[in-house]
Amino acid sequence: MTQAMRVHKGPGRRVRRSHAERTADTRGRILNATIDCISELGFQRTTTQEITRRAGVTWGAVQHHFGDKDGILLAVLEDSFRRFEARLEDLLSARTSLAERTSLFLERTWQHFASREYASTFEILVDHLRRPDLYRAREPSWQARMFRAFDRVWRSLFHDSRLSRARHRVLQHYTISVLSGLASTLMLEGPGAQLREGELALLEATLVRELSARAV
Repeated sequence: MTQAMRVHKGPGRRVRRSHAERTADTRGRILNATIDCISELGFQRTTTQEITRRAGVTWGAVQHHFGDKDGILLAVLEDSFRRFEARLEDLLSARTSLAERTSLFLERTWQHFASREYASTFEILVDHLRRPDLYRAREPSWQARMFRAFDRVWRSLFHDSRLSRARHRVLQHYTISVLSGLASTLMLEGPGAQLREGELALLEATLVRELSARAV
């Protein structure tokens, strides 16, 4: 059976997948293969040949969907943030105390930063810093969209905090800095690294105290 077909249980019928389904499947396999390569081999040893081999596609298919390797890397970054945003979306309907919302927010956010996917995207981001002109020319707005989405979730989740807009922005940057720093520590320590429960608890206590304060 070809990849364009999938079997449905029933009276022996095979249903052809739509073009959109096949496209999503191919793109997903390429993105996942890229993340696996970077995670297992490192950024410098992640080649287009290895990506296509793991994804089970031709280089022509990669070019059709992403253009070139840099196009794949940008797509991995954007897909990673979409997944991160999806982790937080269902928190927006939470009707709990500020402290409980803070705990849930950090739990979901840390799941992202501590993931293998984030470790791979972090290496792409480092490359992004080395070649800012290339990335900016291809997609100048993705970073702005990322931070706007994060800000939207934050403001909705902590809508009852009486802090000033400027103070909220400081806390956002502080939170991202702490979590990304802890994630970097896990990467440097390797497979035997211990989760930083104490540091996460301190971050949570700091956010609860700050968000519960009067306007600053």
